[in-house]
Amino acid sequence: MVLSLLFKPKELVRVFRLMREAKRRGVELDELPDDVVASFVLPKTHPERYGLVPDDEVSTTSPLADLALAAVKDDVRAGNWENAADLVAATEGDWDRRDRVVWALADLAAKDDAWMQAWIEARPGDPHWIVVHSRALVALAWEIRGSARASETTREQFDGFHRVLFEAREAASIATSVLPDDPTPWNTLLTLGRGLQVENDEFRALWAELVARDPLHYSAHGQALQYWCRKWFGSDALALEFALEAAAKSPKFLGLPLQAAYEADNSETNMWKDPSVVRSLDALLDRLADEGADTYALRHDRGYAIFGLMQLRRFEEAVGQFRALGAVVDAGPWDYFEDPRLSFLSVRGKAITEMAKGRGVKAPAR
Repeated sequence: MVLSLLFKPKELVRVFRLMREAKRRGVELDELPDDVVASFVLPKTHPERYGLVPDDEVSTTSPLADLALAAVKDDVRAGNWENAADLVAATEGDWDRRDRVVWALADLAAKDDAWMQAWIEARPGDPHWIVVHSRALVALAWEIRGSARASETTREQFDGFHRVLFEAREAASIATSVLPDDPTPWNTLLTLGRGLQVENDEFRALWAELVARDPLHYSAHGQALQYWCRKWFGSDALALEFALEAAAKSPKFLGLPLQAAYEADNSETNMWKDPSVVRSLDALLDRLADEGADTYALRHDRGYAIFGLMQLRRFEEAVGQFRALGAVVDAGPWDYFEDPRLSFLSVRGKAITEMAKGRGVKAPAR
């Protein structure tokens, strides 16, 4: 976030002050603690006056939404696999939760798979093992590749990345055979679609298999939207078309058109002002009106709703959504930024400042 300020002339004074502070402390600019950076770059808005949590209470730490999963992750870190295997089996039929459990365990297995080896040795042929294993290979492939730009990624990293992705595809294909009603391995194949650069028709075929098993699969819709974005293998128009079709199926996906607009934010067309996106935003706000922020999905939707409101200069409504969102910053769009917490506080500070000055569009009665 600090470096991004260098491209905003009005913020240069703050940057120079930060540079002096870094020199005084004998550290590099980007080594300054977050609270120090915040004190220099964030407006003094006194959020508590508007019913918002104070800046120092905002955290990126997710609450424990699934206590059973949290306990199983502790077991796995201790090298015990039995409870993990039992939990995966127990989630069959609760496909959204199953996907969250599989992703969480796969991330652990990508770092240390000794417990996975113990699982399959003790329960050879357990069909749930291959579901986790295939997803773990996806996580491992991305660890091998790293998060750097393609120009900064070595040939060895790319070779390892693609080799493991092909292994993951083979494992996921086996999982679709041994658990034919489970959409989870199909979601793994959708995720692989970007890394393996599958053509549009092949992706549509994978998508058809998944929705045949769970037409309202939350994670899969997010994966598919990414594929249809311009930065991957689609376009702004295709991403919005997909998102609007999903939103028409269920209020569960009303946030997807806002995500499509966010992904298209750097294009020449301002998708935030598209009437279909504005309608989706208003419908989402209606759905969120009686909800809090006690699930990741709700925080995710509120984050994108806030971003849309800011783009449309509806600052008063944005402050209201910040109030409902509370103190947890663990979802989109904040997780796109290098420093989610500072980005959140910066946007919130602007919303408060603009509202206090009477700027923007007044909130309608709801």
